[in-house]
Amino acid sequence: MAESSVGRIAILGGGVMGETLLTTLVAAGQDPASIAVAEKSAERAEVLRKAHSVEVADSRSAVAGADLILIVVKPQDVPDLLADIADALEPGAIVASFAAGVRTDRIESAVAAGTPVIRIMPNTPAVVGEGMFGASPGAACTDEQVAILGDLLAAGGKFVVVEEKLQDALTAVSGSGPAYVFYLAEAMIAGGVQAGLDEATARELTTQTILGAAKLLSESDDDATELRRRVTSPNGTTAAAIAAFDDRDVKGAIVEGVASAARRSAELSGG
Repeated sequence: MAESSVGRIAILGGGVMGETLLTTLVAAGQDPASIAVAEKSAERAEVLRKAHSVEVADSRSAVAGADLILIVVKPQDVPDLLADIADALEPGAIVASFAAGVRTDRIESAVAAGTPVIRIMPNTPAVVGEGMFGASPGAACTDEQVAILGDLLAAGGKFVVVEEKLQDALTAVSGSGPAYVFYLAEAMIAGGVQAGLDEATARELTTQTILGAAKLLSESDDDATELRRRVTSPNGTTAAAIAAFDDRDVKGAIVEGVASAARRSAELSGG
């Protein structure tokens, strides 16, 4: 892994995703001593300080001298946070927001003109280094600055750039997507138990099956439809399951669920 090209980084928000980004940055080659985390909870701050040997400070102190600022607070807390730190940002510092639904123009209007802003939607598998980061750069964010973020986040998963108008769709597919897989896993485990397995065995079978199927899909030149077809022998066990799903329009329900998530994302972002 190449060494990071960023001098000092501020992470504003020390929750689960904030800590995940912290570990991702360190895995990418960033020196923990160059990272400052802003966290209001004294107890949580102490946990981060001891676990990662990073500076934990208030937001203004964290951003002072920082080349890159990662906003990882709740969306409703972003306006107050920006009002607090706007005049403390270094000229040219990159502001990367991981706050769902907060558009780049809202951030740009709260900071100095010309500040490079980029909006990024992460997802929870970043915790295990298999996340998906979807980025949309603002007006002043250069390709080089986007590439810096991509290099830093690569240790936490994959990084793609999309137009901001597609952020709602991206949120619906990958931001919310892990919950859909967990939902499927719940059902598969319950079905296994109903068929006679104990819960621990049903969980192990389900987990490895989902992991293996995802890896096969990722590494195959064939699409999901073809891979599903290959497993579905006529009149076989898989065909019986797919028929039951089709009878209940499971695919249609999932498609509508993703569309509903996208619509809700648009509502939350004021789109």
